[in-house]
Amino acid sequence: MITAAVLAALATACALGSWRFTTARWTSRAPRLAIIVWQSLGVAWGLATTGAMLAYAVLPYGVGVLPGLIAFARGETPSEAWDPLHVLAMIAGLTSLAVLVVVLLTAGVQALRARRRHRVLLALISRDDPGVPGVRVLDHPSAAAYCVPGLRSQVVVSAGALELLSQDEMAAVLAHEAAHVRERHDLVLLPFAALRRALPWSKVVADAQAQVELLIEMAADDRARRYCSPRRLATALLRFGTAGAMPTPHGMLGVHAHNVMARVDRLIKPGPELSAFVRYGYLALSVSLLTTTPFLWVYQL
Repeated sequence: MITAAVLAALATACALGSWRFTTARWTSRAPRLAIIVWQSLGVAWGLATTGAMLAYAVLPYGVGVLPGLIAFARGETPSEAWDPLHVLAMIAGLTSLAVLVVVLLTAGVQALRARRRHRVLLALISRDDPGVPGVRVLDHPSAAAYCVPGLRSQVVVSAGALELLSQDEMAAVLAHEAAHVRERHDLVLLPFAALRRALPWSKVVADAQAQVELLIEMAADDRARRYCSPRRLATALLRFGTAGAMPTPHGMLGVHAHNVMARVDRLIKPGPELSAFVRYGYLALSVSLLTTTPFLWVYQL
């Protein structure tokens, strides 16, 4: 009973923490760290929510969540008699866990299929350009720049983008897209997209997905700054924002007009870095969330 109560309290704390985290101001100063915190909150919230129901369900066995589920799967008889509340908790917990797993796998499969179809399409309608080696060019008048993530990643730009941007600005955009590919930001977004699919009515989940989308753009901006002028990248973003950029295909990561000014402001006037104390504090919080929840699944308090 104590384990179930602790997991329920942890799930509530993660939900409240996610709600407060959407308005945090420090995240733009350390987007990679903020992404880690978001991921730990999401994992802990999912495990704690389902774990609280399952911990109560396996209470008659007198063991932890995982040992109790193993005993249940083996058909072992619990030390105490089942009652309707424990049965209902078992059904709700297993259903919630199954939904989370299924939507995550479904989102992953759909993303892989979309990228595979898009690669086939690119092979038919895109071309190489000596001015941008290693990049596929679409003959489309609208501005577009995006990457196709995966083991055979590709960076794609449109002819409209080549006309819109200067050579330095295009180099900055390509550095940004290369950062998305190198850091596998598509995998960062996948669980949040899956959670949004499972809970489409949740404002907290919608805000979390929007925050992570912005943070990975900021993280890619920071990596691109190592290879190009921040002002060139900021200028390129403004041009895309005012030119009416072509929508990024489903499953891809690309330049779009959302939150352009927030990104431009931090590129031109970057804020001070977080202190080491704050950084290590948030890292410790993330590690605690990612270790405490699985511990509570294994051991009975």
